[in-house]
Amino acid sequence: MQWITNRQCKTPPHDPTPSRARRPWFTPLVGVAVVAVLGLPAGAGAQTVVDEQVLGTNGAAVPVLEWAACPPDLAPAGYECTTAAVPLSYRDPAGPAIELALGRLPAGDPARRIGTLFWNPGGPGGPGRIPPAFTEELHERFDIVGFDPRGIAASTQLRCFENNEQAFTYFGWEFPITLTQTRRAIDLTRQGTTRCARNGGPIISHMATANVARDIDLLRQAVGDEQLTYVGFSYGTHIGTVYANLFPSRVRALTLDAVIEPVEWTTGRNALEARQPVEYRAGSFHGAYKALRTFLADCTADSRCAFRERGSDLRAKFDTLLTRLKHRPVPVVDPEGNTFLVTYQLAVGFTLGSLYSEFNAPFFAEELQRLWLATEAGNQLVPQRVSSHLARASVRPSRGVRTPEDEPYFGIEAGPAVQCTDSDNPSSPWLWPLYAHKADREAPYFGSIWVYFSLPCATWPATDVDRYTGPWNRRTANPLLLVGNSEGDPATPYEDAVSTTRRLADARLLTYQAWGHAAFLGASRCIDAAVERYLIAKQLPPRGKVCRPDRLPFDPLPEGAASRPAELVPSPQVAAPAR
Repeated sequence: MQWITNRQCKTPPHDPTPSRARRPWFTPLVGVAVVAVLGLPAGAGAQTVVDEQVLGTNGAAVPVLEWAACPPDLAPAGYECTTAAVPLSYRDPAGPAIELALGRLPAGDPARRIGTLFWNPGGPGGPGRIPPAFTEELHERFDIVGFDPRGIAASTQLRCFENNEQAFTYFGWEFPITLTQTRRAIDLTRQGTTRCARNGGPIISHMATANVARDIDLLRQAVGDEQLTYVGFSYGTHIGTVYANLFPSRVRALTLDAVIEPVEWTTGRNALEARQPVEYRAGSFHGAYKALRTFLADCTADSRCAFRERGSDLRAKFDTLLTRLKHRPVPVVDPEGNTFLVTYQLAVGFTLGSLYSEFNAPFFAEELQRLWLATEAGNQLVPQRVSSHLARASVRPSRGVRTPEDEPYFGIEAGPAVQCTDSDNPSSPWLWPLYAHKADREAPYFGSIWVYFSLPCATWPATDVDRYTGPWNRRTANPLLLVGNSEGDPATPYEDAVSTTRRLADARLLTYQAWGHAAFLGASRCIDAAVERYLIAKQLPPRGKVCRPDRLPFDPLPEGAASRPAELVPSPQVAAPAR
């Protein structure tokens, strides 16, 4: 078996750039309407569906796993690590191979062990090698296994750029709000995707979610399980949805928390939607705006909220704050005494990140109030002091901050490598500002930041012919459990959990009556118990089951909240969206 290494992936034996990606990238504004109306060629994610689709693993050899203690700087004592060889292409299962990096927390009670629980924390493009213990009972009953998906982190990695600084220059810009900024974002993105065409190597054409699902089925066989037990969060739910439809007889118990709607993510419901940017179809901005409205309502009702003003309309206050920042960024001072500017884009990104968890509510409200005071007339002469959370959000390599030479390579291009090969998109980058503005009208503030997230798909230089685009209703051996946050999820709207439950052949929806991104683990004993019962005993919660949080947003944080897995409590200082 020929091995494809990270180094080999930098120099492909052929030009992977399809002819459509080498077309002139600039479409004059006067031609945008023509492209939109006539539906001229769908973009890099679009592809001709071949007649002979690879549905399974196509006879690929099951990898042999040789577990050993993980390096102490990678995982706590008790964790084991290994690597697994899987095919680069499942069309050629005996051909070139890539390597997956795995981590395992062995079952605490081997005598009562059920099998292996696989997980994915989200992304796309995120690592997942070291899994959390989840609950005490899950740790007792399962070996818990995580892995870095193909092309990501310690697995055979897609690498388009020389270092993190260069990667953030081309793909880490702030979402644009002016024509000049839009031109710059489009130009930098085109340069970035050109580098991916030149440097990405063979792996760039084999990173669609379907291949991740095929990898998981080989790993399932490698650990000796007849059927898969799995927990997926956010983008990890799409991995689970694809797996359930590629391998329906192999489903034991799949929990999908914060659900991506599979048709929106891949093709859209019709020809018009297929010509929309994938992030416009996904509509994450609707969930984000709903979460913001719920947060402001919670703030209005709780005297402990720092942003609250008795008798004032907090939505109007927030609107005024963001309008002020859009017209005039304000200088603030971090805890170390350094001055920096808070722009509209920075405030939107910080708001979006803060809405990922109700645990963030107290200090998010404090930060909003500090920004409010900083923008008040007469206060600019003495910059307002802000917390380290907002200060860290302002520090980005794309702003000229040099990164250490020995810093691990983040691989931010892995996100578009997955999303753009999974999905249909228009080929003109100048359609993105039109849909961004449309999304901002539908859901203020969050339309642009989400829609522009998928801009690389306009000029992405590769396709994956083995992506999966349905059907989505294949009958599974056991039902799936889906979980959604009904009061606003800033990345995966609750409506997507509802529609995906109906779309799948056999699934049950568990509703979490709160805002934030994902529900399982540590925010609701009701949710945790239902998920645990399902994964262990395959027992579904009653139809229509609704769980409430254990605490109000402005209550003191519960003991141990800070120890929740970082992947499940996204940092409030994110400057770009993530799933």
